[in-house]
Amino acid sequence: MSGRLARDLDDLLREQGPPAWRGPRLDLERLPEVTAALAARAEEHDRAGSFPAGGIAAVHAAGLLTATVAGRYGGPGAGLAQTVTILRALGRGDPSVALITAMTLFLHAAQAKEETWPGALYAGALAESARRPVLINALRVEPELGTPTRGGLPATTARRVPGGWSLAGRKIFSTGAVGLRWMVVWASTDESPAQVGSFLVRSDSPGITIEPTWDHLGLRASRSDDVIFAGTTVPADAVTGLAEPTAGPARDAGLMTWNALGLTALYLGVASAARDWLIGFLNERTPTALGRPLATLPRFQGAVGEIEASLTAADDLVAGLAARADAGDPAAARHAGIAKLSGTRAAIGAVEQAVALVGNNGLARRYPLERHYRDVLCARVHTPQDDPIIAAAGQSALAAAPGNFP
Repeated sequence: MSGRLARDLDDLLREQGPPAWRGPRLDLERLPEVTAALAARAEEHDRAGSFPAGGIAAVHAAGLLTATVAGRYGGPGAGLAQTVTILRALGRGDPSVALITAMTLFLHAAQAKEETWPGALYAGALAESARRPVLINALRVEPELGTPTRGGLPATTARRVPGGWSLAGRKIFSTGAVGLRWMVVWASTDESPAQVGSFLVRSDSPGITIEPTWDHLGLRASRSDDVIFAGTTVPADAVTGLAEPTAGPARDAGLMTWNALGLTALYLGVASAARDWLIGFLNERTPTALGRPLATLPRFQGAVGEIEASLTAADDLVAGLAARADAGDPAAARHAGIAKLSGTRAAIGAVEQAVALVGNNGLARRYPLERHYRDVLCARVHTPQDDPIIAAAGQSALAAAPGNFP
């Protein structure tokens, strides 16, 4: 379908009003049920490093996977505040499922903000999502490049061929790779001058190989494997954002806000699961010499209080900024990185403190605290990372400093 025809289709949808949503109904009241179902199998998937297909199916059935599909397409149109609620709950159950879900939610949110997908392709993805989970992820990271937010151009190349493009290259850290239906592949064209854009690739296209390279400390069930493209054909209009590269990496402040707050909520969910396990352990653990549960000791009460205070403050910060972002407050985007820094530090610190409190039991694989600790450490690797957040905050504060000093 041509770009003009796709735009005409989208204009028609707007004129006629939103179509009847045929996908699963968003039901936030089912979040506790879904969280419990994910938690029941999280250890199994972690140990095996296996893709959590059953968990994804449960998320889809509750309408959570398509929560951010825009109202103009007939979808629920969930904003960032509801997405934060969803990802915190899923992170509490199984953060690998939550991360895979987050990537799809963020892509639908991006389409809600700006219609970049050709109308027919997106309509097809939505129609399929009424019948089964349709996972979508942007594949951007490469072996030599690293994360594109640090700058640089992709080595993955798109070559013009009759009827479209031929894609060649390797993407790493491709979350949910084996379960994806659509891959949004960041690549350069082989033209002179080269252009850069995202190519919309269905996972059943010829020339795609998924190499099982993911062997990580945490989020082992996310199956963030390598995806190799070898002459993969992409239709001519299945491209978004194709343009000559700019001097630095392009960043959409609104979408960066979703990424920062949504993923922070996910890891706060992990920390809340660790806190809940700790509370249960302290109430049940009754050393012979003490004769009563550890939970009755002031030392443990104070330590749990510190964890509770830290997580409550972080939860309120993330939820509050998400609500402000939905309301259009521009300060929310400016503060999202700092919330990510503070929230992930609170999550990691809470789980570290829980491990320290229970000693060897905290690192024993028969208890879930060890898994929560490994999972929560992954919070540090997501964009934006700590050093650019801190640098930006420092530069902003120094630039705003008063000109006169006593």
